[in-house]
Amino acid sequence: MKISQRSTYGIMAAVDLAMQTNKAPIQAKSIARRQGIPARFLEQVLHAMKKAGLVSSLRGAQGGYVLSKKPSELSLAEILEALEGPFLSVGGLNGRGSPGRPTKSETLLAAIWDRVGTAERNVLEAITVEELAGKQRQLEQQRSLMYHI
Repeated sequence: MKISQRSTYGIMAAVDLAMQTNKAPIQAKSIARRQGIPARFLEQVLHAMKKAGLVSSLRGAQGGYVLSKKPSELSLAEILEALEGPFLSVGGLNGRGSPGRPTKSETLLAAIWDRVGTAERNVLEAITVEELAGKQRQLEQQRSLMYHI
């Protein structure tokens, strides 16, 4: 499975929003700075996430973005679907097959590719933004405890 940079940035933005404890809107430039994401690209990603209903935005000097759902209710599958489109059943063709009669290999492998796709989706649906935010907090604590000479 390949994940685009757009989706990676969307996941990191959602994790960043989940880590902010004060429920106040967070400006995109703050997220971009903390996560090392180009601000202009992040704005596009957040706009797509807003369109999908994953984040809300408020305008103005105190404006910014907030998650529309609790982090425990937002899965990676939802973010990927919002940014990449719906998961498609592979059906063995993987976009390469001809519209006519399937080849022997397509017929033989179709059920396997469907199982792989289902397994991927199940894993992505099981991982929440809250889970990733917890892991991110642990990583940040480990870094802050390191002693550098």
